[in-house]
Amino acid sequence: MESANATQVDQVATQSVQIEQVDSARLLKQFIDFPHDLYASDPNYVPELYMSQEALLNKKKSPFFLHSSAEYFLARNTSGKIVGRIAAIRNNNYIEFSKENAGFFGFFDVINDYSVAKALLDAACAWLRNENLESVIGPCNFSTNETCGLLIENFDEPPCILTTYNAPYYRAFVDQYGFQKHSDLLSYWLKTGTLDPKLEALSAQLEERLTRNGITLRTINMKDFKAEVERFLPIYNKSWSENLGFVPMTHAEVRQMGEDLKMGVDPDFVYFAEKNGEVIGIALAVPNLNEIFIKIKRGRLLPTGLFKFLFGRKSIKSVRVVALGILPEYRRFGLDMVMYTKFYQTAQRKGIRGGEASWILEKNDLMNRALLQIGGQVFRKHRIYQKYF
Repeated sequence: MESANATQVDQVATQSVQIEQVDSARLLKQFIDFPHDLYASDPNYVPELYMSQEALLNKKKSPFFLHSSAEYFLARNTSGKIVGRIAAIRNNNYIEFSKENAGFFGFFDVINDYSVAKALLDAACAWLRNENLESVIGPCNFSTNETCGLLIENFDEPPCILTTYNAPYYRAFVDQYGFQKHSDLLSYWLKTGTLDPKLEALSAQLEERLTRNGITLRTINMKDFKAEVERFLPIYNKSWSENLGFVPMTHAEVRQMGEDLKMGVDPDFVYFAEKNGEVIGIALAVPNLNEIFIKIKRGRLLPTGLFKFLFGRKSIKSVRVVALGILPEYRRFGLDMVMYTKFYQTAQRKGIRGGEASWILEKNDLMNRALLQIGGQVFRKHRIYQKYF
């Protein structure tokens, strides 16, 4: 589906461009802000919070740069106007873990002009080749631990929190450049009030069986938030290790993620599964803060954005299931269905109209079956690409 608004993004003729390396705080600010200008007339665009993007991209602040490297590029036309941006990313932890000599491209935004897109992709690929890498994967905003994927289906509504958004023409540009599909990422919509009573009863039976086997569920303890985030880390790194583009998160990275999410966390939507006091699974859903962020100009909380955020939280009507991870030895116990059912029940109790479960790898048969079984429907797709040099 393509909306008229989604395609009305700076239609321009082919033009000469100059590629500029981002090497100052002033240019980094321009790099972060470019999408706000690009999508100024698109009603579905949601600005990222500036403070979060700056903390992620600033090489002196971001924990990513404790182990890896990246270079950012801006494209300018002959009049000096910024017409695109891209990041070339060398993730050393990914290379070490996957044994794949691949880099990433990310933070890719561009006007509707293939010559500009090609110049940006040329710059990123040249930097990665100079790093002696053999291929490039993307778009990934450092890795699949962060936002990733090129939107290829459903341009008619705003993105959910922590998911990417782009105009439809991006796909044609990436295809034309020679990238090939690596994998599709599926987003499911789960509407509250539609759960089959039989499945709800089955979930209750499964939870009883889990309890008999010493497996219990609890919500997050916000008074012990930092320690809870640390408990999340080993489960994440073990249960997602077979996923596309997986990179083990470091303690510093998971702490940064926790800080970013803390202000939006609803403890009723965060579950820990434990056996004998040890965490064996986690499930995390967050209120869809994009319902508020879409109203915050250029992602600035100050001076007025903070009030919109604080007063808008109670009006949020959707959530996103960000993560559901279970240690491999416990995946056949029905724990995933129990957790999803609890999300359903909690959302209905709180007056939430529905939620997005994303992203799910198209080849993850276990999770796809579980979501379809409880009434989920695929309503959006993103794609990860790869190109060998």
